[in-house]
Amino acid sequence: MSKDITFKIWTVCMVQHKDKLLLLDRQHDNFKGYIPPGGKVNFPESITECAIREVKEETGLEVSNLKYKGLYEYVNPVAKDRYMIFNYITKDFSGELLENPPEGKAVWVNINEAYNLPIQESIRRRLPLFFEDGTFEIQVEWNHEENKEGKITIRST
Repeated sequence: MSKDITFKIWTVCMVQHKDKLLLLDRQHDNFKGYIPPGGKVNFPESITECAIREVKEETGLEVSNLKYKGLYEYVNPVAKDRYMIFNYITKDFSGELLENPPEGKAVWVNINEAYNLPIQESIRRRLPLFFEDGTFEIQVEWNHEENKEGKITIRST
């Protein structure tokens, strides 16, 4: 019997204030480094609602007027898995940063300096696309046998 395809949906929301981004200094599990707020979409919430909720849970900030920037996805043809990450950016927020955020310390980082921080390659790859006009779609085909990224396709509109 063939396995059904598994879909997992996540969000990322870049919060921008002038020339700075809010990133989390995550230092646990296998996803270490500076990352933007985000996480798994809970059924039946909308994808945008998830992005708003995740920023609040991970930073304490209330965000609004999110702008959709693009889709980043991993597909694993062998395992029949598809991870879809919907990416947003906003400059509109209120509130105070949490003192002890659950995913790592929330820090404001100069946009140009963010490229030099220890960040996941998938985040580094899409970071400049948040600041360009239009949207992007990035598909990474996972190499199941070698457990690493394989073919990468990037499209911008």
